[in-house]
Amino acid sequence: MPTIRPSADLRNNYSEISDFCHKYPEPVFITKNGQGDLAVMSIETYELLAGKTQLYSLLDEGLKDDKEGRVNSGDAVFKKMHDKFDI
Repeated sequence: MPTIRPSADLRNNYSEISDFCHKYPEPVFITKNGQGDLAVMSIETYELLAGKTQLYSLLDEGLKDDKEGRVNSGDAVFKKMHDKFDI
């Protein structure tokens, strides 16, 4: 179940919200005048989510390249590395 707090809690109970965000890898939803306004999370949780988003984007790009024929075989990649680095 999501954690929902009013915006006044950011000012009045910042440490409590911060502690929660560092203890649990999930956002705290902040309301303003009874409506959803912000999602607050620890830097660690944000970086994890941002990393997943970047990974999904790269996977999607790779799948698109494969579908459009812009791929090389493993043998071709290793030959190119061998030729370039003389290994």
